[in-house]
Amino acid sequence: MSAQHFIALDTHCEFCEMVAVSSTGKIVQRARCATTIPTLVAALDGIRSPRTLTFEEGPLADWLARNLRPHVERLIVCDPRRNALIAKEGDKDDPLDAERLAQLLRGGYLKEVHQAQSLDRTVLKQHVSFYHDRVRERVRQGHQLVSLLRRHGVFASAADLLDPAEKALLWRKLPPRKVLRRDLDLVLGVYELLLEHEQEIHRELIRLARREEPVRRFQALPGIGWIRAITFYVYIDTPNRFPGKSALWRYCGLGLKRRHSGSGPVHSQLAHDGNRRLKNMLLGAALSAAARGDNPFADKYIHWTQEEGIHPATARRNVARALACTLWSLWKTGSQYDPAQVRGIGRPPAATPT
Repeated sequence: MSAQHFIALDTHCEFCEMVAVSSTGKIVQRARCATTIPTLVAALDGIRSPRTLTFEEGPLADWLARNLRPHVERLIVCDPRRNALIAKEGDKDDPLDAERLAQLLRGGYLKEVHQAQSLDRTVLKQHVSFYHDRVRERVRQGHQLVSLLRRHGVFASAADLLDPAEKALLWRKLPPRKVLRRDLDLVLGVYELLLEHEQEIHRELIRLARREEPVRRFQALPGIGWIRAITFYVYIDTPNRFPGKSALWRYCGLGLKRRHSGSGPVHSQLAHDGNRRLKNMLLGAALSAAARGDNPFADKYIHWTQEEGIHPATARRNVARALACTLWSLWKTGSQYDPAQVRGIGRPPAATPT
């Protein structure tokens, strides 16, 4: 059997530094390749099989992974945060970065980052992300507009300004300066354009969500509408990537990490390195489910806050964890949402709210 070769790429838009090491750690090849698929494939074919390839997660990772995976026995897209301290040791340049990455791959020290397996799923995930980005930008623009008004003693929400009559009333309260009103008109114009784009993408996203069978089952849960359902769907991608619910919670930004040394006590605290978009979605869904009432998730929230005296923020996170588990279970088993099954979910671990 041929010796294993471990190949690392330090990727850039114009070129990639490639280093291949043997199973004993000896460098067998270095190369600088143009960042094109034919050039990279030719470089990989020049190294004997079996080959394991790695590069760090980044803007190019999904494209490279989809096109290079068929040309190696194994491909790992790794987490750059885990490699940062080692990369900072000693001198630093692109060839050294690629060499260190290859040695980390050989030693089995890389943390793999999940990648979508199809172009269709990648594009759908990007579309969902684009929608959330538009919402965030529209909200930011609205805050800027409201802040500009408050500087002149005019208090209103961005939504108030969408009514022409209300806008005219508020504009009359402003100092009579043309430059001020022109600036406000420009900011309001951008806000209205972003809102129009957001509504257009929202309609398209719901149309796409209705086509996905798991998403149709997800949105039956309280607090989970079409947008939240498809957000969970595209960011989780496949339910089989998690060995258990603790790993799911950590990825969703709802998990705990433990600190323990010697004979001291074990400290648990919230982990802050999860997927922030999933975390916000699940916490929002938990808040909606609790406010809606008449569902098992609202019952859990009331029980934890009123009967057990848990802080509302912690109770909300516990409800979010229960929602994540339910969505994950529905996806794995292919079953429909059954409120009676939710009542059987045990209380997730609590942590001091931060």
